[in-house]
Amino acid sequence: MVAIAYSVAFEGVEARLVEVQCSVSAGLPGFAIVGLPDKAVSEARERVRAAFDALAVALPNRRITVNLSPADLPKEGSHFDLPIALAVLAAIEIIPRDELGRCVALGELALDGRLVPVVGALPAAMAAAEDDRALICPRACGPEAAWVDSVPVLAPATLREVVDHLTDRAPITPARPGSVDANGFQPCLSEVKGQERAKRALEIAAAGRHHLLMVGPPGAGKSMLAARVPGLLPPLNPVEALETSMIHSLAGTLKDGGISRHAPMREPHHTASMAAIVGGGRGAKPGEISLAHNGVLFMDEFPEFSRQVLETLRQPIETGEVVVARANAHIRYPCRFQLIAAANPCRCGYLADAARACSRVPACGSDYMGKISGPLMDRFDLRIEVPQVSFLDLDLPAGAESSVTIATRVAAARAIQTARYADHSRARVNAEASGAILDEIAAPDSEGRALIVKASEKLGLTARGYHRVLRTARTIADLDASDHVRVNHLAEAISYRLPFLPGG
Repeated sequence: MVAIAYSVAFEGVEARLVEVQCSVSAGLPGFAIVGLPDKAVSEARERVRAAFDALAVALPNRRITVNLSPADLPKEGSHFDLPIALAVLAAIEIIPRDELGRCVALGELALDGRLVPVVGALPAAMAAAEDDRALICPRACGPEAAWVDSVPVLAPATLREVVDHLTDRAPITPARPGSVDANGFQPCLSEVKGQERAKRALEIAAAGRHHLLMVGPPGAGKSMLAARVPGLLPPLNPVEALETSMIHSLAGTLKDGGISRHAPMREPHHTASMAAIVGGGRGAKPGEISLAHNGVLFMDEFPEFSRQVLETLRQPIETGEVVVARANAHIRYPCRFQLIAAANPCRCGYLADAARACSRVPACGSDYMGKISGPLMDRFDLRIEVPQVSFLDLDLPAGAESSVTIATRVAAARAIQTARYADHSRARVNAEASGAILDEIAAPDSEGRALIVKASEKLGLTARGYHRVLRTARTIADLDASDHVRVNHLAEAISYRLPFLPGG
């Protein structure tokens, strides 16, 4: 007779149910695992043997075959240890088969029978809930999985506790959700002296989730400004928090099973590979753009990233998702991120300072910024210069407006957008508006139309650039609590796309 346990295999943020079938039959003694297991899954048999020794359970002197079904789906990760062990225990009639069939299990086994934490508990709980089963996972994963309140989550510390629960000797109390981190320290924008235009651009970018490029000499405060963007963003709503947490669960970055209401901010170094930024590598894991889902991706020294990495950003920026294609995997990850990029105007950084600029000025600026292609540059809604701050500005007191004050205006603008796009599944903020809805919500009046036609001719705006101007103008109007996009809103939006950058 075959005993069956259940586990999951991960395909992006989706968890697919896997049957772990175990048969104990006559024949030469052995322990085989089949069904496209990777190296970690194949090694499970040795961990299971040692854990059974800790339980004082002897494997029968017969042939044990474990099949992971569907057999054509690749199985990766050490989380199959626990379901394999449970299937074997059911096959040798130590635990009841019926009880085991009502559960989805995942967890790595230590040699002494302890359950070691694994990634993906939150997506696994979602899969268990959809199939109306309970979830068994290591104790450290319980608070994370328990956020799916429609499924009982059992979080034992050892394999022995699982056996005692399934045999009714010592039932396990269901786990409770972890904490919600709604408040955390955020640096304040009032600490930045000067740079009033840059602060205004940050406010607009935060209000409509627009992509922003800052260009300026070293020490002008570009990184300092970018670090204050998360403090301007409203808390994630429950749906966004769950979406983001599922990705971070797969990456193993959730702390103590808690779910954060803060928008994530990722800051990859410019030496990062394509797999690190976009996703891929072993197991086609999510990259930085997916870890920044519903948050901010800050790329400092933007032209220093490899050309190949920069060009791969173009499609995810437009679609809000990325497909990691491999020979044996075709994984789709969400990646609605806000790109904040910072760059020096040239390699030496002092293009506009005759006293400190290198001998290749101005060609060095064109060569350096030319690393950013025209199509990628066109995807930035806001492009601003961040000039050097004078010593007189540094002696001034802190700015009058704090991040809290600006965040209040941003939250009000976001609330307007939430109501506006309540019936639109493809747009949540102004930066995602397109097609007929953009024509409806951002249609300029006759004076504004004349202005944008003139600007389009003079600046050579592409169709994408034209629509991005309208989106930005709509956000500026929302900050003014205006029902209509007026000429002053369009004029300010156009001012952030002036071709002051080489290639702009």
